[in-house]
Amino acid sequence: MASRTNTSFARIPNQKYRRHNRRSSYFSSKRDSDSQPSSTLGSFKVLPLEVFQIILNYLSVRDVGVLSMVSKTVSQLITSYIATSSGSKRLLPQDFHNLELLDRRQDFIILDYYRSLGVLFKRCTLLLPTKERLKCIHRILSEVSCFKFNGCAAPMQCLGLSCYGMILQTLTAGWDERECQRVYNFLCELTNLSRKIQSVVCSKPGSARKLELRIRLFCRNVLLDHWIHQSDSVFWLTRILKPWPMVNQARLLYIIFGPTSPQDGLVAWHTMTEGPTDEPSLKDLADAIKLLYDTGTKEWTADDIISLIDELSVVPREWLLENNAHLLILSGNNICFTFMASKAVNGRTLELARLVVFLALGHEDDNRGFPSLFHLVQAQAGFHKEVLRVALEAAAP
Repeated sequence: MASRTNTSFARIPNQKYRRHNRRSSYFSSKRDSDSQPSSTLGSFKVLPLEVFQIILNYLSVRDVGVLSMVSKTVSQLITSYIATSSGSKRLLPQDFHNLELLDRRQDFIILDYYRSLGVLFKRCTLLLPTKERLKCIHRILSEVSCFKFNGCAAPMQCLGLSCYGMILQTLTAGWDERECQRVYNFLCELTNLSRKIQSVVCSKPGSARKLELRIRLFCRNVLLDHWIHQSDSVFWLTRILKPWPMVNQARLLYIIFGPTSPQDGLVAWHTMTEGPTDEPSLKDLADAIKLLYDTGTKEWTADDIISLIDELSVVPREWLLENNAHLLILSGNNICFTFMASKAVNGRTLELARLVVFLALGHEDDNRGFPSLFHLVQAQAGFHKEVLRVALEAAAP
């Protein structure tokens, strides 16, 4: 009896202790979970919001970007700070028109700053879906008039669109094509870009010269000029061109990359039809054609490029053949040979003969004409020999 009583008595304190333990651990875990949201602020949780924003005023944009990676709560506070008038004024400098400072070195400094700002936006919106990220950033950037399609009164003397493009390039770097397609769709809805493009490609060339200039500046400065890798440039150029028929693609390519007037920067529609032109007037067009041809994307075949050059050579009406030949020389041997082979296969021998003459004549300041022509004609002869051999084999009994 005694031993049974002692055993029973010995168990009671242990049971009480366990119940006390459970209650203690429950309240302890509850306190920990209650304090968890505030703990994501770290040492900043003791500071009022106003003091936190004062601290941000002393940090560079790169340091603010690093701080935004601390936690989601800190990132949200920084985003709220950027959206305030004081934060926007400090982090979004808008001196895009100071002609005394806008030399090449100053251009680089301003663009590099906005690249860092793009990194900050990328980090602050890291956890948001793509559409929400774009809306959040747009709410901040919409306060800057020079970032808008028609926002600046002097677009040729303004760095605003280039800075906007630098933010966009930094934000979307590394994104897959589906996400970048969403970005392009968002920009088209925001600026009504598709309607504006339709207006200029379906009307008489030069009838809306200011709108043509706005489209050129937006496409070049925002969508095309800041990419390092050719594949990225091809992706965005394809998004611009592919929704349209080939004849409109050629017109749009001329608007974006064609020669411009040195006085006002407007598209010079008659440069190719009035007389021989120089290499700078054709270089951007040739580079764009090479970009589409050399990248090897599935969306652009060799036939597409040849058709595009054919349509381009009659914008706004038929070019002088020497300008057409100069464009082919600048585009490289592969494109030039493919274009000549297309003429031969389709029986356009007279056009081919005239083109060969102007390729031979070349330009006085271009030494590539004669050696390139020699290799092209040699390759063309080999091509015709192969065609003749296949035809004879097919006709043999």
